[in-house]
Amino acid sequence: IDAVVTAPVNKAVFEGRYPGHTELYEDILGAENVAMMMYGSQLKTVPVTTHIALRDVPSALSVELYESQGSIVHHFLRDDLGIAEPRIAMAGLNPHAGDGGLFGDEETTILRPAIERTRALGINISDPISPDTVFHQAAQGRYDAVLCAYHDQALIPFKLLHFSDGVNVTLGLGAPRTSPDHGPATDIAGRGIADPSSMIEAVRLAIELAEKRGNNSHR
Repeated sequence: IDAVVTAPVNKAVFEGRYPGHTELYEDILGAENVAMMMYGSQLKTVPVTTHIALRDVPSALSVELYESQGSIVHHFLRDDLGIAEPRIAMAGLNPHAGDGGLFGDEETTILRPAIERTRALGINISDPISPDTVFHQAAQGRYDAVLCAYHDQALIPFKLLHFSDGVNVTLGLGAPRTSPDHGPATDIAGRGIADPSSMIEAVRLAIELAEKRGNNSHR
């Protein structure tokens, strides 16, 4: 199997065993570290925590998690997409990226140490940037991807730009895995009005990534 494309799923079918497809594939393929990238032509975002309650996000963040996610994203941008010098933006967790500790200290205690360790690996990653600014900058081409603290921080701006053509890509697996960026939409099932664009783009991207990996393996 050169690539996998999964269709939208109601997460209730996992019966609590997995919060989503990302975690399912991470488990069954024995991947040590994976990342969930929302992939579009204008914007690429990665939530370092995925399907967890918002109240649990601060305690789930760590220097090691950010460093691991940043490394995975860097290698995907460089090795799979062919970007010679990837530029990764770090979205702050708090308003105005904490504003010097006025609105929280995670930027100082977690994000900045993670940035220093990630830069030590030779990865180009920004200082913490205010979340109300960073996505505009990335969409304008200043950054190749944005590391985000939590699910909705990554997906709200992404879906604003790429609701119809966005793709969810699991990074860090042995083979490319993609899916549409939306759910099963059971409320319109069988009515002939569903938009297949995201599914089509997911298939196209899976083929593109598989072909690139195949070509690289023969060098």
